[in-house]
Amino acid sequence: MPPTLPTAPSATPAPSEPPVSSEPSASSTTPASSEPPAPPVPLTSPASPDSPASSISPSPRVRAASPGLGRFRLALRVAAVIACVPYLVLKVAWISGSRVGIPEGSPLLDHRVLMALVNGLTVLMDASVIVLALLLTRPWGLRVPARLLLAPMWVATGLLTPIMAGYPLQLAVKALGGGVGGGSSTGEGEPFLADWVFGVVYTGFILQGITLGSLFALYARDRWGHLWQGRVRDLPRAARGARTAAGAAALLALLPVALHVAWATGSTAGLGGARALRRTADFHVLEALDAIYLVAAVTGALLLVFRSSLPVRVPLTLAWLGSGAVGCWGAWLLLGSLAALGDATKQPTGPMLLTYAVHMIIGTIVAVLMAGFLKERAGTTA
Repeated sequence: MPPTLPTAPSATPAPSEPPVSSEPSASSTTPASSEPPAPPVPLTSPASPDSPASSISPSPRVRAASPGLGRFRLALRVAAVIACVPYLVLKVAWISGSRVGIPEGSPLLDHRVLMALVNGLTVLMDASVIVLALLLTRPWGLRVPARLLLAPMWVATGLLTPIMAGYPLQLAVKALGGGVGGGSSTGEGEPFLADWVFGVVYTGFILQGITLGSLFALYARDRWGHLWQGRVRDLPRAARGARTAAGAAALLALLPVALHVAWATGSTAGLGGARALRRTADFHVLEALDAIYLVAAVTGALLLVFRSSLPVRVPLTLAWLGSGAVGCWGAWLLLGSLAALGDATKQPTGPMLLTYAVHMIIGTIVAVLMAGFLKERAGTTA
């Protein structure tokens, strides 16, 4: 989830901090062999009288599998918890006054109260991974209303996906001899954090994304697998409002995509002089990824509402990953820009703030379209 850690001085900084996972409970452990093979999932299924209080009905597969069963899921849960430990330990230490990993002269030491508040917020966000990991691996998790699970999972996915994609590419750029921002300095010679902090924390984020994402995929297959069976073209025509919203999202995406592509290919338009001078090789990689997230979000939405011939799971995956990345990071960067208002050289420019805002709007539109699609799909298969 969102962090206080910096990355390349890019128009859209590399990902920050995410959520956390929780330790396995002994009571949840059952033999791996106790998970029976799931029966084929029909396109239509009877509504379950004990289905959760949610707008998305559960799959009949729920009766055949419990998310708390199986050594594989338990191993994923343990791994997710362990992956959160380094980040939480660092954050709690900083809140307590420790300066481990913070060099002398770091600007973080100049804003202790603000940093304590931000660190406290991000600890709560990362701790939510523990709750999610428990929810996804315990029988009571199947009774949680869909909206109470999908919203935090969408945020977690959106904050972790850019880290999982961006940080390995940053390391690759560095290995090939390119400059990488977001390391030990702010780009102006000021120390920020020790290099090892980024390696430890971002590696933990990547492991959280892999483990939590895998747990959610298994859980969603068990509970809602019937909702993404078949092909999009076989579904009833989408409502006019949905088609209009998807079209509006696509039009809105033209501006930020154009800016990200321009910045990725070397243009400094809209960056401001100070930021343009602080660019490093990985800046261009991160900008290209930002354009890809936008394209994925609007492509998934358009394929859903205009009934492509692809399997339903393809546009749903594009919309889920893309909308989360652009929507959550757009909101986080807008929030983060408030902390830089006192320093004109670090304050985002007008075009940058505009891209953040449009990211957030597009992510929200696509997320609402997905929710509407799943609700409608649940009604037709119930």
